[in-house]
Amino acid sequence: MIVEYIRYRVPGSAGDKLIEAYEKAAEPLLTSGHCLSYEVSRCVDDPAALVVRIEWDSADGHLTGFRSGPQFPAFFALIRPFVQQIEEMRHYEVQTARSAS
Repeated sequence: MIVEYIRYRVPGSAGDKLIEAYEKAAEPLLTSGHCLSYEVSRCVDDPAALVVRIEWDSADGHLTGFRSGPQFPAFFALIRPFVQQIEEMRHYEVQTARSAS
């Protein structure tokens, strides 16, 4: 598994539109077979800062499988208006994780 983090800077009500776009993008993301889960978070201290966290089966599954698959055009059409607001987009490997439960 690989985790992709996408940091956006989207001021004003455009942040709400970004969240709506990802809600609609759930269908092409989650039916791709490569996306395991995703979440969109908004910073409490700076509402223009949003982070999208996507768990992929692998970097290749994301970059080759999803991006060349049939779900990508529908996904990209939804998020395209926000691409210029991306500050960072990178893949990470989880090194350690724990939960209280």
